[in-house]
Amino acid sequence: MTDLLKFDFCEMHIYDSYVIVTINEGIIISPKHNIELNNVVETYFRNKKFVYISHRINSYAVDPATYIETSKIKNLKGFAVVSKGYKAKSNAEVEKLFLTKPFEIFDDMAKAISWTKSILNHEE
Repeated sequence: MTDLLKFDFCEMHIYDSYVIVTINEGIIISPKHNIELNNVVETYFRNKKFVYISHRINSYAVDPATYIETSKIKNLKGFAVVSKGYKAKSNAEVEKLFLTKPFEIFDDMAKAISWTKSILNHEE
């Protein structure tokens, strides 16, 4: 499955066991954005484990309280950030403290997808 969903704040590429999300430039992600994520989870990953991959190619901010809500998604088994930028990676290190799921930071998408598969296989 490879659906593309476009929202006013991001694009989501849906795959069988993960979603790749690219947030738009200048957005401030807050807990209210979890409403859309929950709708996507309910539609595409109902009763199915998945990993969220954040492809950080744009500059934006995340309210850490967002991760408290994200942590409540039972079938979310991991969260990955993919970025080559120092600032995005250092921000992700702080964000990592607020999520109660496995959270890793990668330089490239292939490594993040490989980690996704290992997390989901480990869960089974």
